Amino acid sequence: MTDSHPAMNSIRETKVWSTSGYLIFVAFLALLILTIWRIIAFAGSNPPDEAIFGFVVSTGLSAVALVILSSGFYMIQPNQAAAITLFGSYRGTDRNTGLRWVWPWMGKTKISVRANNVVSEKLKINDLRGNPIEIATNVVWRVADTAQALYDVDDYKAFVEVQIEAAVRSIGSRYPYDDIEHHEVTLRSNHGEVNSELRTELNVRLGLAGLTVDECGLTHLAYAPEIAGAMLRRQQAEAVIAARSKLVLGAVSMVEMALQQLSEKNVVHLDDERRAAMVSNLMVVLCGERDTQPVVNTGSLYT
Repeated sequence: MTDSHPAMNSIRETKVWSTSGYLIFVAFLALLILTIWRIIAFAGSNPPDEAIFGFVVSTGLSAVALVILSSGFYMIQPNQAAAITLFGSYRGTDRNTGLRWVWPWMGKTKISVRANNVVSEKLKINDLRGNPIEIATNVVWRVADTAQALYDVDDYKAFVEVQIEAAVRSIGSRYPYDDIEHHEVTLRSNHGEVNSELRTELNVRLGLAGLTVDECGLTHLAYAPEIAGAMLRRQQAEAVIAARSKLVLGAVSMVEMALQQLSEKNVVHLDDERRAAMVSNLMVVLCGERDTQPVVNTGSLYT
């Protein structure tokens, strides 16, 4: 037995009819002045009874027109929009700034299309190796489609918070925190690649709500406190191993170059045993952590 659920009606932003509020405001002032002048003029005269009814009717119509004109005004600031609805039906979005006017029975919902900055909370997740880490991000987002933001999700700002957390957890679990041996993409070393993938992930998730991400990046990245000490010692050991490997490689090259030049310039002829002794001494001198003390041998190597 299967349950069928109706699909959500996705709404896209369209342009709505609206007019400049300044022209309507001039008409409103003219009608207001005319109405006040008629009332003052009528009060100062002695009209017949049949003229009173006409005056009351015309004054009432003027008052209704004034209410209608005044109820249709709204203002839009820079980087702001207004979604217009008619009895619950979306009619379009007005992005023109300044004083605007539509029919008063049309609803007006203002929405900001400015850039917003969100710094997420520190999240504890497991990286690709299963190590617990703490991670946080900074996201710059804005509303791209006002109709989707208002009518496709219940609360687009809360939607952003939840989707940022989900995206950070997803990206953080795809990469190791750090890696020296395998030369993989890591969270600590490859900021550009990680941030680019995080932005792509967020744009896919927030596209449902008509939102777009302009910039994002990790603001906090560290091992969880319970393993921070052990991981620090591991990093130190890996650094020492890497340094010693480079030191030995350089020492071998220097010893090889020294033996080659001694042979080419006929400075000294060494047999295998003397060559081995020289190599051993040079390696000790080059790889030792302390200063070596030279010993002058005045006798024979074989005595």
